Amino acid sequence: MEVCSCPLGNARHNWGVREASGTTGVCGRPAAQTAALTRRTRDFHRPSHRTWFSQLLINRPLRSTWDVKMRERQEKKVLKNLSKQLKDEKQQERQEKKRRREENLRRRLENERKAEIVQMIRNPAKLKHASKKQLRRIEKRDTLMILKTGEKSSQNGTVAPIK
Repeated sequence: MEVCSCPLGNARHNWGVREASGTTGVCGRPAAQTAALTRRTRDFHRPSHRTWFSQLLINRPLRSTWDVKMRERQEKKVLKNLSKQLKDEKQQERQEKKRRREENLRRRLENERKAEIVQMIRNPAKLKHASKKQLRRIEKRDTLMILKTGEKSSQNGTVAPIK
């Protein structure tokens, strides 16, 4: 059996795996890494007799390179812009629908008013004799529009739509 010179010992190696050129030892670790491990895992007497504690490998945190960070940041920026653009388009569509709906409602009301046949009540005393059903149908409106069309009437305008 092959014995490795690095401080990890035989138990912690993948014997079949070798790294790129410039490696030393049977385990295939670079020389600098083996030296760093040697410094960290020196065997010395601990008061707790936990010699294995100093032999634990201290791993560096995984870090990404500057280029990878910038690429990810750029991708996030592009995605953010795209999602913002989609949101803006949806909001614009909603506003357009709302505007059209309001316009259609306004136009419908105008057309209803134009299509109505109304009769002006010039004598308000007639309202005293009207039945409840007739009074329900009577509306009070501004009579200026009717006056502009050419009808003569007094200013107190009560309009009864004829249906």
